[in-house]
Amino acid sequence: MHEACMSEPTDHAETRTPLLFGRVLDGQGGAREIGWEEAQDWQPGAPGEVLWLHICRTRAGVRDWLEEQLHIPEPTAELLTSDQTRPRAFAEGETLVGTLRGINFNPGAEPEDMISMQLWCDGRRLITLRRYPLQTPREVVAMLDRGDGPPDAGATITMLAELLIARMSQSIVDMNHVLDELEDMDSEEHAEDMLKRISTIRRNCLGLKRHMAPQHEALEQISKDAPYWFEEHDRREIAESIARLRRYLDDIDISKESALVLQDELRARSLASSEHATYMLTIVAGIFLPLSFLTGLLGINVGGMPGMDDPDAFWAVVALCGLLFIALIVVFRRLRWL
Repeated sequence: MHEACMSEPTDHAETRTPLLFGRVLDGQGGAREIGWEEAQDWQPGAPGEVLWLHICRTRAGVRDWLEEQLHIPEPTAELLTSDQTRPRAFAEGETLVGTLRGINFNPGAEPEDMISMQLWCDGRRLITLRRYPLQTPREVVAMLDRGDGPPDAGATITMLAELLIARMSQSIVDMNHVLDELEDMDSEEHAEDMLKRISTIRRNCLGLKRHMAPQHEALEQISKDAPYWFEEHDRREIAESIARLRRYLDDIDISKESALVLQDELRARSLASSEHATYMLTIVAGIFLPLSFLTGLLGINVGGMPGMDDPDAFWAVVALCGLLFIALIVVFRRLRWL
């Protein structure tokens, strides 16, 4: 059984329906609100009108509604409501079907925890589906309510894709900002914390790259295979989004390499510090080993040890140890061990 969608404000009182919000685009950048019941029998009332329904795909009856009301083939309906959310897109007759992903900005989420949004459109009706709250559709519907939104289905899909990609920029900027902070930190004092934060950045980079690289292919499929109602200027906008996504993917690679270089530098410093400490301990041991041998030899408790009856013998041994210490220091310096 599907889990219920996470809470999100709705534009209507039908909270038990799958509908999160509905709009009828007027073709001029504006839209009017539409409810679930009215949307069932909707037909364009004027040229250029487009129905956009944003739906929670895990609520009961969504798949049956897609098949029965919109006559979507069963495999496509299954794709639109499944948890297999790898970005992809394809044309199915005169309809466009796709899955796109965006950054998860919900509380407690990491940037690599991507949120998927499935879409289906036949030029007159646009259906977007999601499981977890996604900010991008809310941004677009706010533009429509102000009267400066997309005029048609193709432009709406293009704007959704553009905003999903644009949100990647802030995550990349945040990661680079953290890397700049780490480069200015004292590596000896905060080495452990720095390594943890660098590992997090590398994990985020890998997660973003893993999800956003297929999105690049999905957008190219939209640009190449979208039906006739996806106009030429929409294809140009998608091409711009593809170019921007490619730049962001390059930036992610640079961030990942920068994190790797900084991580290697920290580990090299830590290893050098450890080796220096080991070296100094070896030098100290090398200096005191002859002294320890001498004092151990003179400290054995057997008869016949010289100086046992001489009160000045102790100071003679101390002087001998001092001379031996100085001689060892001179030898180590000539050998460039110190």
